[in-house]
Amino acid sequence: MKKALIAASAILMIGLAALVVYLLMDNRQLEQERIEMQELAELDKQEMENDYERLSLQYSEMMTQINNDSIIAQLTQEQMRTQQLLQELKQVKANDAREITRLKKELATVREVLRSYIRQVDSLNQVNQNLIAENDRVNRELEQSNRANEGLKQERQNLTEKVAIAAQLDATGISMTLLNKRQKAAKKIKDAKTIQVNFTIARNVTAENGNRTLYVRIQTPAGQTLTAGTFAYENRQLEYSMKKVVEYAGEEVSVQTFWTVGEYLEAGQYRVSIFDEGNMIGTKTFNFE
Repeated sequence: MKKALIAASAILMIGLAALVVYLLMDNRQLEQERIEMQELAELDKQEMENDYERLSLQYSEMMTQINNDSIIAQLTQEQMRTQQLLQELKQVKANDAREITRLKKELATVREVLRSYIRQVDSLNQVNQNLIAENDRVNRELEQSNRANEGLKQERQNLTEKVAIAAQLDATGISMTLLNKRQKAAKKIKDAKTIQVNFTIARNVTAENGNRTLYVRIQTPAGQTLTAGTFAYENRQLEYSMKKVVEYAGEEVSVQTFWTVGEYLEAGQYRVSIFDEGNMIGTKTFNFE
């Protein structure tokens, strides 16, 4: 009987020892699992913090890509909210499951809001690109139109100049004759009492019809002008020797003008120039002894 009691006691002790060993091992496993869960929670919390920081940075980058004050203000507000949630996350313990879950939901919301702004900004950028492209096209067309207009203006100006040139009178057959006191041709300049200048206005159907004032200018060998008055020529007043008003109708007209000599005339080369409406329409030089 005594032996049986001892055996039972031994078995009981062995069982208790085994139970103690099992409980110790189970506690160690539980502790290990708790440590591992804590580490996972810390890693998860750190990853969430990184996500919040990346989202905040993306808001900053987006604000540099647009030029819309209203959207920039909205992005700034969302960025501030993201930074506030990040600060809340940093203050929460990793094992606070309730707060971690809430902040995860907030993170998902922030991410979705950011995506909506990305789509909106991309759409605005596309619109801006289309507007820029359209503006470039319009500017190119306007530039082409301006070049075409300049070309037309130049052509019109050239045509106007050609018409103006074509409409100018032309003095031909210019002659200068010295007359003595009997109104006969003088052989020497010293015998001249009158200078006669004859010329012909050529036929020109493009010229304006009506009375035309013609100016004859005689320059001496010394470069002086036999002066009877002045007329306008190239923004200045030019001396003339004789003038003659003729009625012009587009057909050839013969003109005679006379200068009464009242001064000493030297021998040499004399130049006769004829003007009409501010244009020199003929010139010729003559030598007299």
